[in-house]
Amino acid sequence: MAELFNVLTVDEARAAIAAHLPDKWPHEKVPVLKSLGRRLAAEVRAVDDVPGFDRSTMDGFAVRARDTYGATEGMPAYVDITGEIIIGRRPEGEVKSGQAYRIPTGGMLPAGADAVVMVEYTEELDSRTIGIIKPVAPGENMVRRGDDIAAGEIALPVGHQIRAQDLGMLSSIGVTEVEVAVSLKVGIVSTGDELVNPGENPLSGQVRDINSHALYGAIAACGGAPRLYGIVSDNYEKLKDILRVALKDNDMVLFSGGSSVGTRDVASKVIDAAGKPGVLFHGIAISPGKPALGAILGGKPVFGLPGHPASAMVVFDLMVAPLVRMGGYPTGAKEIAMEFPLRAVITRNLRSAAGREDFVRVKLGYSDGRFFAEPVLGKSGLISTMVRADGLAHIPAGKEGVEAGEIVEVKLF
Repeated sequence: MAELFNVLTVDEARAAIAAHLPDKWPHEKVPVLKSLGRRLAAEVRAVDDVPGFDRSTMDGFAVRARDTYGATEGMPAYVDITGEIIIGRRPEGEVKSGQAYRIPTGGMLPAGADAVVMVEYTEELDSRTIGIIKPVAPGENMVRRGDDIAAGEIALPVGHQIRAQDLGMLSSIGVTEVEVAVSLKVGIVSTGDELVNPGENPLSGQVRDINSHALYGAIAACGGAPRLYGIVSDNYEKLKDILRVALKDNDMVLFSGGSSVGTRDVASKVIDAAGKPGVLFHGIAISPGKPALGAILGGKPVFGLPGHPASAMVVFDLMVAPLVRMGGYPTGAKEIAMEFPLRAVITRNLRSAAGREDFVRVKLGYSDGRFFAEPVLGKSGLISTMVRADGLAHIPAGKEGVEAGEIVEVKLF
C-alpha cells in the first residue's frame, strides 16, 4: 500500500494511474446524430473533396479575373453575358475572354472562370452586356474544389470529442456512422456514518449527502455514465461488498469520503486489499484535496475523493474528468494549456505553501478588456463556495502565493 500522505504532484499521480490504463477503451459504432459529445475511437478521413466543385460565394457574374483588371466607376470593364448558372446543375459551355455568366450564391463556376464579380459592382447596359466597376483577383468571391477539406485528408482525428460543428463536417463528407469510445461507466459510493439521503431530515450530527449528486452531474457533463450506489457506513465488510459489486458493474469507481487519516475512514484499506496493484498513491500536493487516493483494481481506476465537497470536485477535475472525457490525461502542449485556458487578474493577495499547487475558487469579472478573478473564500467543506465561483485559479507549486494584480490561469467550471 502507498504510504499515507507521501504526497505526489498532480503530474506524478496522473503518471501512476496512466501506467496501468488500457491503450484503448472499448468502442462502438453509432449514427452521427448520436455522436455529439462522444470521443472518436478511429480517425475519419474525407472520401471526396468538399466542396466537390468550384463554387460561388456571392450572387454576381462568373468571369476571368484578368478581364476586370483596372476597372473603375469612371472606366468600367465591359463583358458580354453569354450564359447563366442554374443552382444545383453543372454549367454548359465555357467562359471565354470578354465574357461572363450570371451565377447565384452556391452555383458551380463554369469552365474558364476563375472569379466572381459581386452584382453590386456591375452596371447592366442591356440584357447582354454589363460594365464591371471594381476589379477582382483570381479566386475572389468563390471557394475552390477541396478548399474546405480535400479527399484523403483527416477530417477528425482519434480522440476528438464531437461538437455541433463536427456533425456538419461529417455530413459534408457523407459519413453517417462513426467509431466512438464507449461512455465510461462510473460507480459512485458515498461513505460516512454521518451521511443521510437528500430526501431525509438529518438528525443532530448528520448531514445530507452532497458529493454523490455533484459527482453524478460532473460525470454526466464529461460524457460518462454515472451510477449511484448509495451511502455506505464506515464498515470494512460493507465497503468491501459494495466495492466488489461496483467494480463488476463499472469501468471506474469513485469513493466519496474515506480517504483521510481518521480511524473510522477504512475505504483506503478496503481498496488496497481488493487486488493488485492496489493503492498507487495516497495524497497529492494540492489544496484543497490533499488526501486524495488513487488505485488500480483489475485494470480499472478507483479513486478515493475527500469528503469535503470543494476538495472532492477539485480532485475530480484534476484526476477523474480527463479519463472520462478523453480516456487519458493531457500530454501535448496544447492539451495541457487548455486545462486552464483563461488568463485573469487576481484581485487580492493569496498565500500558498511552498511545494504545493493551490486551486482557488474564483468569480470572474470583466473590465477594460481584461478578466478579473475575485477569490471566493471559504472552507473546502462549503458547497456554496463552488456554486458562487465561475472557475478555479491555479497557483503553481513553485510560488508561495500571488499578489493582487498578478495574472493567474483559470479553468472554467
